[in-house]
Amino acid sequence: MTMTARIPVAVLGATGAVGQAFVRQLADHPWFVLAEVAASERSAGKTYREATRWLEGTLPDDVAGLTVRTCTPSAVRAPIVFSALDSGVAGDVEAAFAQAGRLVLSNAKNFRMHDDVPLVIPEVNGDHLCMLARQQAVRGWNGAIVTNANCAATVIASALAPLHAAFGVRQVLAVTMQAVSGAGYPGVPSLDILGNVIPYIGDEEPKIETELGKLLGQLVDGEIVPAPITVSAHANRVPVEHGHTVCLTIGFERAPTVAEALEVLRAWKGHAGVAGLPSAPSPALEVTDAPDRPQPRRDVQCAGGMGVTIGRVREDALLHLRLVAMAHNVVRGAAGGSVLNAELLVASGAVHRESGALQLGALAGRQ
Repeated sequence: MTMTARIPVAVLGATGAVGQAFVRQLADHPWFVLAEVAASERSAGKTYREATRWLEGTLPDDVAGLTVRTCTPSAVRAPIVFSALDSGVAGDVEAAFAQAGRLVLSNAKNFRMHDDVPLVIPEVNGDHLCMLARQQAVRGWNGAIVTNANCAATVIASALAPLHAAFGVRQVLAVTMQAVSGAGYPGVPSLDILGNVIPYIGDEEPKIETELGKLLGQLVDGEIVPAPITVSAHANRVPVEHGHTVCLTIGFERAPTVAEALEVLRAWKGHAGVAGLPSAPSPALEVTDAPDRPQPRRDVQCAGGMGVTIGRVREDALLHLRLVAMAHNVVRGAAGGSVLNAELLVASGAVHRESGALQLGALAGRQ
């Protein structure tokens, strides 16, 4: 798809670790131009360079000089807003932007499980974006909120989606090994995590267990019917910088052989509208036969951090199959996932390709 002009976008919470990931994802983006950055009152009025302790790579020159604004619709005028705000403040701020007519792509948990808010991984359930018209009608908003999933749930749902469509997933045991960058910056103290595994991440297991049903559910008459899957999750923090690894044990309605499962995983292309989008990985899933992969050190940058790598697909003695899945938690599981959501909305016609204005009538009939 060609565009004659790039759409101006903004990042809320731009000085934090995920906010910086948004800045990196949007640098030289063919469809979007980062026009505004916003953060807390203590950062407002400073240049982005002054307000930010840049964590990775080189700070783009065209962003470094931007003046940091407050996270209010009167201060930030871009039609598309990417939110990297902490859940403690995200709810009210994101709702204010949606009410003011903006499209908000949120990383926070606040709206994920609301009945009228799409929780979207584009390849998995891009059709759920059709809920946005109902959201506007229910809430009286001129704008809208789209959420992306918890970073570990993103890895799990991406691995399960093709298998669920083919064989009907019914039980899932998920054991996560989650990178320290998932805790933000400065994150976990070094004396707690070095040479250690922490078998608890606050609120993480309930997110995984509840979000998977919505992510893999079906859109019926504008509402999500959750997938009938029983999920048991164990969340662990491990001394890895980037990349959440998940060991999955899966029970099915119709048990596949290992060969059948691998064939489905390799053939999966995901939602039809995603192929060819600027941030979309190709193939949709990277499936490896190596006996010791995926590994964060070797596979986390697959497809620029947007890839989900799957390996060690094998039979299981208790349920049916076991496998290991891994993806970059800050890119695929956070900033990159939100940018891909926005790209899908533009490609579908729900966002005007030049002004960035919402035109949700374009989603009618796409369910």
